[in-house]
Amino acid sequence: MTNKYLYHLDFSQEDLGFLPPTIALLSGDPQRASFIAHNYLNNVKTLSENRGLHSYLGYLPNGKPILSATSGMGAPSLSIVVNELVQLGVKKIIRIGTCGSIQPHIPVGSIVISSGALCRQGAANDIAPVEYPAVADPFLTVALVNAAKELNIEHYLGITASVDTFYEGQERTDSANPNLMQKLIGITEEYRKLNILNYEMEAGTLLKMASVYGFAAAVVCGVVAQRNISENVILNSKDMAVNNAILIAINVATNL
Repeated sequence: MTNKYLYHLDFSQEDLGFLPPTIALLSGDPQRASFIAHNYLNNVKTLSENRGLHSYLGYLPNGKPILSATSGMGAPSLSIVVNELVQLGVKKIIRIGTCGSIQPHIPVGSIVISSGALCRQGAANDIAPVEYPAVADPFLTVALVNAAKELNIEHYLGITASVDTFYEGQERTDSANPNLMQKLIGITEEYRKLNILNYEMEAGTLLKMASVYGFAAAVVCGVVAQRNISENVILNSKDMAVNNAILIAINVATNL
């Protein structure tokens, strides 16, 4: 453990109290990190909102300390936050995110739990070689599946495609750039045939970091788009999907 001040997170171990947390719930969206802290945790303390990287210390109903933190969008930002969280003594990280399904049987509003990731991310290549597997911790992953079953939440377990860009990298053409590079045209169908379940932007780098650094990581995402139907995020189903992902993660963190 270290008591040094962390430049990006903007706090130190001293700010975490006498019994510092070893578990973090990590969200790309700062509003989600705040929502989790203020709706699911007790005695919440704002640690920092530096650079939009909101971090909160709180306590689960059983009294266990836990962090709700923001990774920011994408792998480069996540890599900074995770590195500094590990420096502070965090041993387990559960990413709570959103994703787009690329399989027709996985509907908007359901949950995807990642067993591993196809990692097409530049940040991850600074952590380990491109061939290095991006795999979730099996114990945390099974715990997420069991929690989803216990809570009767529709969920799917499998491989996630982690890419660096929301538009081009996920083969979206309804954007400022309708002219995709040739190598990206048809990539979603290729991934579908490889039984990949979904697109998102952080899991692969997180999972590689976990194996290299020696902490446990898992990923649970609410499905907010069904890419075999549309490129668009379905906003009226987003809250339900995200809330279900949070419930699953909170259940696991409480019972660890």
